[in-house]
Amino acid sequence: MSPSRPESDPVRGSGRPPAASKLAASKLAASKVWFAPDRPVVSPQIKATPSGQVGPVSPTQATRPAGQRSSRPASIPGRSAGVKNVRGQRSAPRAPDPPRTPPVVVRQIRSGVVESRHRGAIVEVGIEGSVRRVLGDPDTVVNLRSAVKPFGLTAFVEAGGVEEFDLSSVELAIMAGSHSGEDLHVRTLQAIFRRAGVSQQFLGCGSEGAPLDALTAARLARDGEKPGPLRHMCSGQHASMLLLCRMNDWPLEEYWLRDHPVQRLYEATVARAFDTTPEMLVLSTDACGVPTYAFPLHEVARAFAMLADPSAVPIAEARSSLAPALLRIRDAMMANPDMVAGSRDRLDTSVMKAAPGRIVAKGGAEGLRGFALLARDGGPTASGIALKIEDGGGFDRAVVAASVETLRQVGALDPAALRALGRYYRPVALDPRGNRAGEAIAEFELAPVGELL
Repeated sequence: MSPSRPESDPVRGSGRPPAASKLAASKLAASKVWFAPDRPVVSPQIKATPSGQVGPVSPTQATRPAGQRSSRPASIPGRSAGVKNVRGQRSAPRAPDPPRTPPVVVRQIRSGVVESRHRGAIVEVGIEGSVRRVLGDPDTVVNLRSAVKPFGLTAFVEAGGVEEFDLSSVELAIMAGSHSGEDLHVRTLQAIFRRAGVSQQFLGCGSEGAPLDALTAARLARDGEKPGPLRHMCSGQHASMLLLCRMNDWPLEEYWLRDHPVQRLYEATVARAFDTTPEMLVLSTDACGVPTYAFPLHEVARAFAMLADPSAVPIAEARSSLAPALLRIRDAMMANPDMVAGSRDRLDTSVMKAAPGRIVAKGGAEGLRGFALLARDGGPTASGIALKIEDGGGFDRAVVAASVETLRQVGALDPAALRALGRYYRPVALDPRGNRAGEAIAEFELAPVGELL
């Protein structure tokens, strides 16, 4: 599919804003005041309003005799009255497009009563670029958020950062992940900063919401310890950016700003991974302060297919040059799943442990999940899956339930793996005594595209 951005408004979830030149032209046209050729231009005058205030007088008011009522209709605020005369009558309003309601993928049920419905979209794309399965709208535009980390990290690997700082696969994996802020994550990052000679005080990710691990957070609270930026889920990604700055003698201060050299490099690398150009990227700011990027859901799945098998991307495509770095990152993530997320109750880690060597999982915020499915002997070629829950995930119950059901339907999980992921498959709500009171149930059917066509 074409990697170019869609043509409509991303605020409505369906595309990109107009180009800057078009936007400037439309503003310029709106600011001009047009007059019919036979109408004199009269300079505005000032008069006192009935309330005693002083304000400008329109040209038509200035030339109309006192007490005479104008036969022209009142002007529309923000629109020149002359525009209508020059451009003719307005065309008949077009009927609005019918709403595109995403399908329900997960229901929260309590004693047989459906309490909540979570809607979303899911798409699987093969390494060759074909859409294999779909549910909902694959053109839904999503912000990558933390799902971008494996792809952006290729900038660091290509620059020789692994060799420069003698990084292990454990340390590379934490840079591609969104860790839980456990002690094993903090020790790993401290070792990286010591070896690089960079102070962790430069970290700009903050500490909001850190650590994600509940037991670690409880222990810190008990001991009166305030979590620092190292315990933030994005500190590994930020560490890679700071190390890139050290390698290139770029300023360590304010490295998160979009016009900083490291963000320019990161942006260009992400554009290559998605087979587009930096100028075509739709940018916003992530919760950790660095830029993030928006793409249609099927493009996210296509990128994860490349993560599954980087060497299978045709040489003719510019993104194929990322293959050596991406392969290194993929293998580090699969070998160290605890560094990608955490040792307790993290879906990405649990999926990779349940299906070792077969799946790379990386989530983003607001109900986004990406899965890279490696090729299996006698099975289909590699593919990528992107899943988005419309309401952001429903306390994560919707995204985890839908993720496991998706992986089950595409055949990525054998019975043993499915049993290992049971707590995510139907997340339960418990009463104060630990009894099951409700559960989230994923009920949908991924349609093979061949059948749809």
